[in-house]
Amino acid sequence: MIPADETFNGTWPFKANFSTAAGFRQHYVDEGPPDGEVVICLHGEPTWGYLYRHFIPPLAKDYRVIVPDHMGFGKSETPQDRTYTLQTHVENLEKLIDDLDLKDITFVCQDWGGPITGAYTIRHPQQVKRLFLMNTLFGYGGAPQPAEKTPWFQWIEKHEEAGTLPGILGELGSTVLSVMKIIGFQNSSAVDETWIKAYSAPFPDRDACIGAIQFPLDVHYGRFIEYALAGLETGNLDAVRAIPAMLTSGDCDFGIHPEFAQADFRKIFPTAPIVPLPGVGHFCQEDVPETLVAMIQAFMQSHPRTG
Repeated sequence: MIPADETFNGTWPFKANFSTAAGFRQHYVDEGPPDGEVVICLHGEPTWGYLYRHFIPPLAKDYRVIVPDHMGFGKSETPQDRTYTLQTHVENLEKLIDDLDLKDITFVCQDWGGPITGAYTIRHPQQVKRLFLMNTLFGYGGAPQPAEKTPWFQWIEKHEEAGTLPGILGELGSTVLSVMKIIGFQNSSAVDETWIKAYSAPFPDRDACIGAIQFPLDVHYGRFIEYALAGLETGNLDAVRAIPAMLTSGDCDFGIHPEFAQADFRKIFPTAPIVPLPGVGHFCQEDVPETLVAMIQAFMQSHPRTG
């Protein structure tokens, strides 16, 4: 767990806030006007809120920007006696949202942030105002799975079957850049000593890597499926379809097939915009932050809050 006051040479200058509503010490950023519209930015694997460092200042001029670190990532605690599954992460998010009494939420999400957003939204559509997805799957579209796994999940399968995955992903403190490149990190010009320190800091030892090890295994073993499908039993799918949504999709994403992400999104949001991002990788927040912030601002302005 990163010290609360760590700023990484001023590149992460945001006040650290903590909630224990989910039974562990969960870190989140809370910037912008307290009465502003709520924007929750969700990260994925193997990153943390630092991924949104270029988003927070411009969005916080007009909106209340909440950036949580999932359990086991960033400045959040990494309990060893908890299960690290989609269900757990969604339940943690539910408790954080209730703790902060957040309403009319706009989700900005990437990687695992998408399925977490999807599973939360189908259970609480009345809480969600807008959905802005980036290189992720919302789920619930039912698009056919691609015949071939992405390079990332081929790599996961290879090492899990060989019994070497815990050893490799357990060393993220020194290998995080290499792992991110497998998933589709493109913007090498962003990498310096501070960048490496920031993304490596959550993983000082193998125990600290438990969340990062378990995230891809949730897909590899299909552990997420039962919980995800249970969301359909709520009968809220039509309410979800009515929520304004948008997807941006980088074509250098090696974690999620871009065509699959787009097909799944289109099936649930048939008229919503999809914006291809040529040359952009899985970690689009590192590649084109200014472009994405401008898209988010335009998207929110085109779907203004009513009432």
